[in-house]
Amino acid sequence: MKTTMNKLLQPKHAAALLALCGVLQAAPAQEQVVQDGISVKPLKRDSIAGRWRDFAAPEQAVNEQSAQQYVALVDQARQKGVLVPESDPQVKRLRAIAQRIIPHTARWNQSAQQWKWQVNLLKSDQVNAFCMPGGRIAFYTGIIDKLKLTDDEIAAVMGHEIAHALREHGRDRQSKATATGIASTLGGAALSAWLGYDVRGLTNTAGQLVVLKFSRDEEREADLVGLDISARSGFDPRAGVVLWNKMAALDRSGAPIALLSTHPGGSERIEQIESHMNVLLPLYARSKGTSVDRLPAYRSNVAAR
Repeated sequence: MKTTMNKLLQPKHAAALLALCGVLQAAPAQEQVVQDGISVKPLKRDSIAGRWRDFAAPEQAVNEQSAQQYVALVDQARQKGVLVPESDPQVKRLRAIAQRIIPHTARWNQSAQQWKWQVNLLKSDQVNAFCMPGGRIAFYTGIIDKLKLTDDEIAAVMGHEIAHALREHGRDRQSKATATGIASTLGGAALSAWLGYDVRGLTNTAGQLVVLKFSRDEEREADLVGLDISARSGFDPRAGVVLWNKMAALDRSGAPIALLSTHPGGSERIEQIESHMNVLLPLYARSKGTSVDRLPAYRSNVAAR
């Protein structure tokens, strides 16, 4: 073991490992663009990254698979008696919020105009919600009840989940995982042959860390895009800050190390949201027919315990 570590610490070997990590992180690379004051990865079907994504995770196949999964989820929930009926006030509340947000989604993905939007509520203690490709949304009662969410805070959650679908993060994750897996396997084999001992486990670990980074980048993007569409819909974007403070209060046991998590830390997310208030608050003020300086302070309810 000591001999192996000494070899790894040699300059040329360390450089080789760093170079491999760089290759993994850059494949397939996408440029960043700024849209409405928010830095995002473009949805270019004609780019190299776009063509790779279509090859690794075809849009039609992903949409069909998500539709089948959503139907199965709803059917199973109905059979188990955990699908909250349409007449329930909370379901009506969620759908009313969605109806305000949906008209503003196409600016981030033109395909959203053809999506068959659905919103359902499931009885569960899980603090969770999601939006599948094609606009298939599900909330769990746990996230509403445990966090005591206001309408603005529900809109922040819903906008975030919708943003994942709009920016095609599910497809991106599949294609990036495929690309990174291929790169780490081939790179690990080549590096092992060159060094004279097996480092494939190390390169696979490096590949997994890269995929986690992609996931964290997508979470940051979804936070801002989600608040953009909710602010345009007349929901206060400052609710995003309160939401993550409530999340932190709920999770007193501590969050995982940010490097090894698919989600950035709560303080990091709050800092990013606050740094974009100069973009988000004017959208909200405009939706209310007023100016930023005339907006009242955001008021939530009792914080999560």
